[in-house]
Amino acid sequence: MPQTPEPRRYFTSYTGVKLPFKLVNPLDAAEVENRNTYFLGYFDEAQRLTGFDKVVYGELELAHRYQYHADGALRQAEITDIDGDVSVLNYAEDGTPLAP
Repeated sequence: MPQTPEPRRYFTSYTGVKLPFKLVNPLDAAEVENRNTYFLGYFDEAQRLTGFDKVVYGELELAHRYQYHADGALRQAEITDIDGDVSVLNYAEDGTPLAP
């Protein structure tokens, strides 16, 4: 799995179909203990989402890591699935997906 940047916050879910996803419904760290599923989000100094882990019954099910262009547009998304398979998606500064 990719390294996990700090700081991190907990959420119940995400919204959107376009990357990067947006995490919704924040949780306190203590609330996570009573949940079967939650999202652990990582943020940079500008409070941009740099990645998240989806945790189900204590196991990592999905991980996203994001990198951004200087203007704040998504540059790269690295997605690790439950089997550990990694997909990397790259984007131009205008948001256009780049060919693999």
